[in-house]
Amino acid sequence: MGENDDGCSTQLIDGDGEFNVKGLDNFVKKTKLSDCGLSYAVVAIMGPQSSGKSTLLNHLFKTNFREMDAFAGRSQTTKGIWMARCLGIEPFTLAMDLEGTDGRERGEDDTTFEKQSALFALAVADIVLINMWCHDIGREQASNKPLLKTVFQVMMRLFSPRKTTLLFVIRDKTRTPLEKLEPLLREDIQKIWDLVRKPEAHKNTPLSEFFNVKVVALSSYEEKEEKFKEEVAELRQRFFNSISPGGLAGDRRGVVPASGFSFSSQQIWKVIKENRDLDLPAHKVMVATVRCEEIANEKLRDFATDESWLELQEAVEGGLVPGFGKKLSSILKKYFSEYDAEAIYFEEGVRKEKRIQLKLKALDFVYSAYATMLGHLRSNALESFKIRLEQSLNQGEGFAKAVRDSQQSCLLVFDKGCEDAAVEQATWDASKIKEKLCRDIDSHTSSAQDAKLSELIANYEKRLSQALSEPVESLFEAGGKDTWPSIRKLLKRETETAVTDFLDVVTGFELNHARIDTMVQNLRDYSQSLVEKKAREEAAKILIRMKDRFSTVFSHDKDSMPRVWTGKEDIRAITKDARAEALSLLSVMAAIRLDERSDDIESTLFSSLMDGTVSVASSHNRSVGTSTDPLASSSWEEVPPKNILLTPVQCKSLWKQFKSETEYTVTQAISAQEAHKRNNNWLPPAWAIVLMIVLGFNEFMMLLKNPLYLLGFFVAFLLSKALWVQLDIPGEFQHGALAGVLSITSKFLPTVMNLLRKLAEEAQGKTTQEAPEYSASQSYRQQSPSHSISSTISESVASNVSASAGDDAEYSSPAQLRRRNTNDVQESEISQM
Repeated sequence: MGENDDGCSTQLIDGDGEFNVKGLDNFVKKTKLSDCGLSYAVVAIMGPQSSGKSTLLNHLFKTNFREMDAFAGRSQTTKGIWMARCLGIEPFTLAMDLEGTDGRERGEDDTTFEKQSALFALAVADIVLINMWCHDIGREQASNKPLLKTVFQVMMRLFSPRKTTLLFVIRDKTRTPLEKLEPLLREDIQKIWDLVRKPEAHKNTPLSEFFNVKVVALSSYEEKEEKFKEEVAELRQRFFNSISPGGLAGDRRGVVPASGFSFSSQQIWKVIKENRDLDLPAHKVMVATVRCEEIANEKLRDFATDESWLELQEAVEGGLVPGFGKKLSSILKKYFSEYDAEAIYFEEGVRKEKRIQLKLKALDFVYSAYATMLGHLRSNALESFKIRLEQSLNQGEGFAKAVRDSQQSCLLVFDKGCEDAAVEQATWDASKIKEKLCRDIDSHTSSAQDAKLSELIANYEKRLSQALSEPVESLFEAGGKDTWPSIRKLLKRETETAVTDFLDVVTGFELNHARIDTMVQNLRDYSQSLVEKKAREEAAKILIRMKDRFSTVFSHDKDSMPRVWTGKEDIRAITKDARAEALSLLSVMAAIRLDERSDDIESTLFSSLMDGTVSVASSHNRSVGTSTDPLASSSWEEVPPKNILLTPVQCKSLWKQFKSETEYTVTQAISAQEAHKRNNNWLPPAWAIVLMIVLGFNEFMMLLKNPLYLLGFFVAFLLSKALWVQLDIPGEFQHGALAGVLSITSKFLPTVMNLLRKLAEEAQGKTTQEAPEYSASQSYRQQSPSHSISSTISESVASNVSASAGDDAEYSSPAQLRRRNTNDVQESEISQM
C-alpha cells in the first residue's frame, strides 16, 4: 500500500527495516505536525497477525490502513510500520500500525524485527493498543503471552520508564462479562512481568512504574458489526484530550516536541537497529541539541536574508541611521522570539544554551554594522568638534576654553548617538570608540594649537621684522657714535612691546609656564638675531657705505650744498674729515654691540689708520722681526668672537681698498680747483703789462702809422686763434708740457693743410656766383674786409673741427690725455694730504 491521496498516511519503516526519511518529512509538512509543540499524541497498535489491527484503527481513528481480505485467507497485510493522522481527534494524534507478531512469513525463529518494532513503539508511542483475542485470556499458550513477553523484555532496554499506557483491546468478546475477564488478564500480565528478567536497577520495580494498564472489550466485527461500531465510537471518545490530566496518556513523560518527532524517530530506530539500549533522557537531550541547533541556524539564515536587515545594513554603510539600535533590536527580537516559540518544548538547558549561541552568532553577525555606525558617530563628532572649534576661535574665544566647550558638546552628541545605536540584546561597550574619539580630539587639538601658536609667533616675528629691519638699516646707514645705543634702545622697546602683547594673547591657550617662557625667549632671540642678521648684511656692504659717506662729506658743505671748487677750499682738511666719517662708519660695523660692553675698536682704527701708525715700525722692532701693528689680528679685544663682524685684518684691508678707490675723487677736486684758478687769471701780471707798453711803444707807433701791418697782424691773429681752437692747445697742455708739445706737433701740419684747403674751397665758391651777387659781395667785402676774413676763418675752423677729429681719432678725447698727463702731479699732491 502506498501513500494515500490526501498525504495523511505513509510507511514509516518498511519490511526490511529501512526508515522512510523522505516520506516522514513529507508527512510532517503536509500535516503541519511541527506546529503542534507538545500538543500531540502517538498511538501504536500491536498484536498477532491477522487480528484485525488495521480494521480497528480505521474504524477508531478514521484512517485508511490496508485491511486483510477475509476471502483471500489469513496472510500478512501490514509490513513494517505504517503511520497516519487520526482524523477528527483533538489533540493532533498519530496512529502507527505495526506488523503483526507470530506471522508465518518471517518464520518461527525470526523475531528480530518483532522486537525492534515493539521497542520502537514503546519508545515513540504514548498509548499502545494490545490487540488480543478474547479466547486467549487465561490460556497458557495463548498468542498474547509471547507478545507481552516481548513488550516487557524490550521495555527493560529503556533506561528510564516513559509511563506508557497499555490499552488491552479484547476482540470478539463472549458472553463472559468484562469484569470477569479483566482480573484474569491482569493476573496473566503480572505473571509475565514477574517472570521477565529485569536489570538490577529495576529488579523490584512494579509494573505500574512503567505502564498504565487499561482494558476494553469489543464485539466481533464480523458477527456483530453494528455493535462493534458502537463500542468503537465509545472508545474513540476516550482518545479526545488524551494527553490532558486524567486522559489515557495524561501522565506520560519525556515527550519529544513535534518539530523534533521526525529526527527523534530516526535516531531511535537507528539505535534499535544497532541493538543498543535506549537512554531516553539522553536521547531527549540529543534530540533537543540537534533540533535547537537546526532551529537556531535556520533563524540565523533567515535573519541574514531579511530585507529589513539588508536595508538597514546598506543604509548604515552610507552614513548615520537614526534609530539604528531600535531597528536592529526589533529585527533581532523577531527572530529570537521565533526561536523561542519553536524550541520552547525542547529540554530547557539545551534550549537556553542554543539560544545563547544563536544570540552570540547573530550579534557577531551584526557587530560590523554597529561598529560602522559608531565609526560614523565618531567621524561626525570629530568633524563637529573641528568646525565648532574653528568658529569659536574666529569669534575671539580663548583657545583652551574653545577646546573644552567644543569637546564637551561633541562628546555629548556622541554619547546620545551611542545610546540611539545601542542594541537591546547586546552589552556592547562604546567606551573604546569614545577613547579613540578623545585621542583624535586631543591629536587635532594639539595640531591646531601648534598651528595657531606657529601662526601667532609668525605674526609677531613679522611684526618685529617690520619694526626693526628698516629702522636698524637706517641707523646703520647713519653710522655714528650713537648707532648701537639707538639700536639697543629700539630693540628693547619693540621686543618688550611684542612680548607684552604676545603674553596677553597666549594666555588663552593656558599653557604651562615653562613653554610660555620658552616661546617668549624665542621671540627675544628672534629679534636679536634679526638685528644681528641685518648687521652682518650691512657689514658685507661696508665698503660701499664708506665710499658713499666719503663722497657725501667730501662733495657737500655743512649746509649739504654741492661744493664748487673755487680754489679757496682746503681740500686736505675736507679729505681728512670725509675719511674720518668713513672710518667712523667702519668702526661702527666692526662688531655687534648689543650687550653694552665697551671696546677700543674706534680708537684703535683711528690711531692706526688716520694717524698713519700702521706702517710705522721702530728700528728695534724691525731688527727683531716683530710688528707693533694693532690691526695684525683676527679678533678684537673684549669682543666675543660671535659678535665680530669685521676682524682687524679685514678692516685694514677695507681701509686700503677704500683709500685706493677714493683717490680719484680727491684728484678730480684738485684738478677742478687748479682749472678754476687758471680761468680766473687770464691777464698777465701788472709789471708784465707795463714792460710790454714800454718795450713795444715803437712797434705800436709803427702800426698806427702803417695800417697794413695792423691788418696783417689781425689776419695772423685770426689764423692763430683758429689754430688754437682747432688744436685745443689748453687741453693738450693740461696733461703736461711734453705731452702737449708732442701732441700739437703731430697734429699741426694736418690741421694747417686742412684749414688752407677749406679757405681755397671758400674762395673758389665765391668766384662762381652771379654778377649782381658778386658786385654786392664785392662791395660788402670792400666795406668790411676784416669782417669777411674773420667770418671765413671762423667757418673754416668750425668746419674743420670734426674733420680734424676724423683724421686722427687718437686725439678725439683730449680729456683722457689730460687725466693721464696729470696723474703724476695728482699723486704727489694727494700724498702730501
